[in-house]
Amino acid sequence: MDWRVRGLCLREDPDLFFPIGNVNSGPVAVQTDEAKAVCRRCPVMAHCLEWAVDAGPVEGIWGGTTEGERRALRRRATRVLTATESAA
Repeated sequence: MDWRVRGLCLREDPDLFFPIGNVNSGPVAVQTDEAKAVCRRCPVMAHCLEWAVDAGPVEGIWGGTTEGERRALRRRATRVLTATESAA
């Protein structure tokens, strides 16, 4: 079974996961926090996050992270991989 059909987000308004504006302030921050709260309860959060990180830049909240947070995860993974390869 595809992990996406088990996501709790399917029971929510899709707009919740696509806040428009600055994520760090006002109503957008509240909306982002609400979306992340759904993700934290979701049984497929890890699969969702893995997909979003692998897919590259995708808008919205996926796997409990914002696009900026996933970008940071990808940069961190690249640095670790580079350090590991340099040590070998």
